[in-house]
Amino acid sequence: MERALGVADAAMSYVSEGIQIEREEMRATGEEETAEEEKEEEENNRLGLHLQSVAYSRTQHPISMAESSASVSEAEVSFKKFAVHGDPKATGKEMNGKNFAKLCKDCRVIDGKNVTATDVDIVFTKVKAKAARVITFEQFNQAMAELAPKRFRGKDQQEALPLLYGLIAGKGPANVGVTKVAKAAAVDRLTDSAKYTGSHKERFDESGKGKGKAGREECPDTSGYVGSYKGQGSYDDKVKEA
Repeated sequence: MERALGVADAAMSYVSEGIQIEREEMRATGEEETAEEEKEEEENNRLGLHLQSVAYSRTQHPISMAESSASVSEAEVSFKKFAVHGDPKATGKEMNGKNFAKLCKDCRVIDGKNVTATDVDIVFTKVKAKAARVITFEQFNQAMAELAPKRFRGKDQQEALPLLYGLIAGKGPANVGVTKVAKAAAVDRLTDSAKYTGSHKERFDESGKGKGKAGREECPDTSGYVGSYKGQGSYDDKVKEA
């Protein structure tokens, strides 16, 4: 901030010194200021005030190169997440039109007012190669540069682009439509294996874990023991004791 204001003050001082030197020269030669020179002096003063105003504005709304590059790198991570969404074979280096539209929707690039789904489709078609169906991250950046001034009306591309990347950074695909496990008393009662009776009860053990095939089918016992014999499997221990 101090550096920016210092540059503006130096510019203002340079303009003022030039005007002062010119006045002294005119006094020495006895010449009077003309209407044209007065107009030039007024323009110089206006220029100095403008430079100071610009410097102050930059100190109030700074956009550093580090912040801008950080937003781009974070947006690239989000780009890769959306690029592989719904496609296990995708590498994350290219994104199709469907996932590009999903990114714009999930990250609120599409606001339904300044930017619509139609705008997104048009920009995607504009930045991709003629015969291609996907875009790279570089082409994605071109698309964002096209959409940024639309999304943030009243701001130029340089100001709007970091704001747009801020909407995308750190985001991933939203799992809309995925069925979630219902939590209700009726559902809990129906899924509690401790309350099952008859053959259904035999499909689960005491902990509620399914027995698999043994619980569905009647498997013959070939161990040689009679049914419900409590000493099953104890023969070897008795032989060792003897």
